[in-house]
Amino acid sequence: MEELIAKRYVKALLDISSQNQKSSYVKILNSLSKAFDASEVKTIIDSPIVSNEDKLKLVLDAIGKKGDSNITNFIKILAENGRLSLLPAISTLLNMEIQKEKNEYQGIIISNDNLSKQSISSLEETLKKYTGSEIRLTQEKGNIDGLKVSVEDLGIEVSFSKNRVKQQLIDFIKKSF
Repeated sequence: MEELIAKRYVKALLDISSQNQKSSYVKILNSLSKAFDASEVKTIIDSPIVSNEDKLKLVLDAIGKKGDSNITNFIKILAENGRLSLLPAISTLLNMEIQKEKNEYQGIIISNDNLSKQSISSLEETLKKYTGSEIRLTQEKGNIDGLKVSVEDLGIEVSFSKNRVKQQLIDFIKKSF
């Protein structure tokens, strides 16, 4: 339900925004979304005791001078409707919509070992050929014996496990005799 409501706000924000404004709004909403990760901020925003005006002041103070009148009015509307708690969902959906517009997506490589920049570039090129979209991969350390590539927004998840490849090779050899 929350996502459906957030989609309407994202659509409204995108409809009134130029391309430059969109990238500015993404940065602002991403920083607000990170602020909402703090339990104190989340508690204040979700509290029925704190007035909507105080919540609005808190969010607008967090933005500072970065926001223009459109984003300020957008946040005021969210506050008036008691929807400030939707800011993290709005931020996520706005990122997804802008990635769709630009046909550029973010992905993650999880691996025990560090991959070279050339290997990462090669994976990005392969994914680009497969999807027709520009993919930017970032690497994270993980406790998997192999490699996992994930691009959530496109629904892509590929994993290569050394143990699984080894087992498939053994099974293939057994079947050939």
